[in-house]
Amino acid sequence: MQEDRKGPVRSLPYSPALNGRYCQSSGYVPGRVMPVRPPPAPRVADPSVQWSSSGTDNQATFMCRGANQQRKSEDSRRKKVKSSYICVAVCVGILLIVLAIALGTKAKFERDENCPDQNFKLKDWNPGHNKQQQIIIKKGDNFRLVSSASAHSIVIQHGGVLVFADSLDGSRNISLKCGYILVKDGGALHIGAEKCRYKSRAKITLCGRSDQGEDVPGFGRKFIGVEAGGTLELHGAPKTSWTLLSRSLPPSGLEAGSYSEKLATRGLNVHVIDQDTGQMLLTDRFDTHDFANESRRLQAFLQSRDPGRIIAIAVKDSAAKNLLQETKTTIQELLGSRHVQNLSYRQAWALVGVISAGNSSCSESVRDYENHDTGGKAIGRGEFVTVDGVKFAVTASSQWKKGIPLSEFHVEVSGGLILDLLDEVEGWEKDDRIVIASTDYSMNQAEEFTLLACPECKRHQVKVQGKAQFLHVGEIVDGIDMRAEVGVLTRNLVIEGEMEDSCYDNNWCQFFEHDTFGGHLKVLKNFTSVHLSNVELVHMGQQVMGSYPVHFHLCGDVDGRGGYSSPTYLKSLAIHHCFSRCVTVHATHGLLIEDTIGYDTLGHCFFLEDGFEQRNILHHNLGLLTKPGTLLPTDRNDQMCPLIRNNVYGKYIPVPATDCKAVSTFWVANPNNHLINNAAAGSQDTGIWYLFHKVPTGDSQGLFSETKAELTPLGTFYNNRVHSNFKAGLFIDKGVKITNASADDPREYLCLDNSARFRPHQDADPQKPRIAALIDRLIAFKNNDHGAWVRGGDIVFRNSG
Repeated sequence: MQEDRKGPVRSLPYSPALNGRYCQSSGYVPGRVMPVRPPPAPRVADPSVQWSSSGTDNQATFMCRGANQQRKSEDSRRKKVKSSYICVAVCVGILLIVLAIALGTKAKFERDENCPDQNFKLKDWNPGHNKQQQIIIKKGDNFRLVSSASAHSIVIQHGGVLVFADSLDGSRNISLKCGYILVKDGGALHIGAEKCRYKSRAKITLCGRSDQGEDVPGFGRKFIGVEAGGTLELHGAPKTSWTLLSRSLPPSGLEAGSYSEKLATRGLNVHVIDQDTGQMLLTDRFDTHDFANESRRLQAFLQSRDPGRIIAIAVKDSAAKNLLQETKTTIQELLGSRHVQNLSYRQAWALVGVISAGNSSCSESVRDYENHDTGGKAIGRGEFVTVDGVKFAVTASSQWKKGIPLSEFHVEVSGGLILDLLDEVEGWEKDDRIVIASTDYSMNQAEEFTLLACPECKRHQVKVQGKAQFLHVGEIVDGIDMRAEVGVLTRNLVIEGEMEDSCYDNNWCQFFEHDTFGGHLKVLKNFTSVHLSNVELVHMGQQVMGSYPVHFHLCGDVDGRGGYSSPTYLKSLAIHHCFSRCVTVHATHGLLIEDTIGYDTLGHCFFLEDGFEQRNILHHNLGLLTKPGTLLPTDRNDQMCPLIRNNVYGKYIPVPATDCKAVSTFWVANPNNHLINNAAAGSQDTGIWYLFHKVPTGDSQGLFSETKAELTPLGTFYNNRVHSNFKAGLFIDKGVKITNASADDPREYLCLDNSARFRPHQDADPQKPRIAALIDRLIAFKNNDHGAWVRGGDIVFRNSG
């Protein structure tokens, strides 16, 4: 109760008084927010007793509550406390769940700022499959491709971004199929990055025919194109690109070679094999059907063999009639046979065993003869390992088939070939495809193999499926490095052209049975950034001028001199089974091409085109099986050269020996380029061909001043390997014809310029010092760990002006 002049007035505790003043408790502190609810009343023994306090300084009055009111207050307080505890528990539980999810997600996939697909600005994108859809990715479109898709075409421009999604365990596989992809004006295409290699499998398939659709200006059809302002970054999982054999691979995989024979003589056919080498030592036939003496001769033959020799026996026709008991016993005791004692008329029987090795070494089977047939083969088969670690199998078989007796015998590598390599190869995996270069005069002895799992292999070994058809040398012979190059063709990032089953339309079908209209990748000047590493390009290139697997077209300086803080490069590309060159460098300078393989391609492979290209670095690249093509006279062979006459004058017929036949693995039209540690391992004509263009040719003609290539200092040329080329290993030439066909000279523009051609031994004495100087500049014949760099081909010089 509160009193004033007018008498007592009731008011709520801590509520404003009627005179506008606040009631204050003795514990009030100015500025502190006090609770609206009053504190609980003190407990008293007798609830009927009231306690009050009044005074001038404390005008608040406290009254004791009744028992019911107190219980209700306590219940309410307990409920609120319980609710608070429940609320806190729920919040803590949610927090723990969120934390667990976050930690689990972090453990599964920790964000890496170097990985383009982990950018927070990207939006998951699944455009589906619509071959008619023309997709334009523009400003504000930051797409992460999360599943396979197909479209008519994709244009990435004005700041648009397309990134292929990846996964930490490499399990995400994405295929994108379309007619073309064009990146320009600030657009960007990313698959992996230099510091975050793509781990999954990604494939871009370029589709279309030469007789369908319309050309895109500057690019044509079926391409990946990069225009001014475009960015292309493709980075697959790292792999050792290529290495060398460190031990020879013989034909069939065995030093002694494989052996196969269809037996022709009646009786028991016996073969003796050396277990250490797999070599066939001795063969003999014993007609134990007609002659008992043949049985005695067989007994003596087996008893005279050394322990450990492999014996293979197969019945042809019949062998039981005069096979004596003592001979059967000898076969049983020496070879562990279980069936020879019961051998019957025309019964098929085959055995492979080891002399004095007991039953455990014996493999044999029998098939009963009935109605002129045995219902299958009796096969004896044993597996052995040579002293070099090569596993091989010996197989003998015997049968009757439709009244005809058949018996065969084979010795061959079993379970794959183990290759010994110079280097420990990174990233080579089961099912990868590899190629082994020819070490003979013919480039066509290059062979492909598939890798097998090999838990028994050492660090510098891999196992391949099948057997070799040719010898591939793996040694340094008489100081010359004869070791075959071995390259891996498989990458987890693939760009491929979709091909027809056969040649069609006007695609030079008179020269090619297969479709040659593949995809191509073309880069134009003023691009923002282009870097490719560990990418496989297959079925790329076209027999169309300017459409190559990889093509830098009139790009100028693409390194620091051109303003690129990260110089442009191609690293560890596998370009194979392609239809027009490998890498074309056209009026482009400062490009790095490294660890790249060009295999089974048409026309000059690594092609520096117009004689204006300078400062490019070709380091540790491998080119092999470089075949002729149609594009330039220098690409053509004997068949193509006289038949392609579109650009000659009048009725002139080109002469292969003087106008054409210069297809080369490395075609270098300006000396100011650097060739280091490369291998030209098989071309139709030449491994490395240096030309000296006096003026830029082709599209560069008239745009630049005279190059005077014959007076230009040579760039670095060191430790290059050349072999298995038909015409020459290294060719140093005057150049190509730089005038159009005319009545005065009807030959085609850019054919070989053969005026004043000569070889060193034909030179007049005044020229000898010049030739010697060229030899000093180009040829070091340096024997080192990599061996001499030129072999298997002549070194030919022509008049350089």
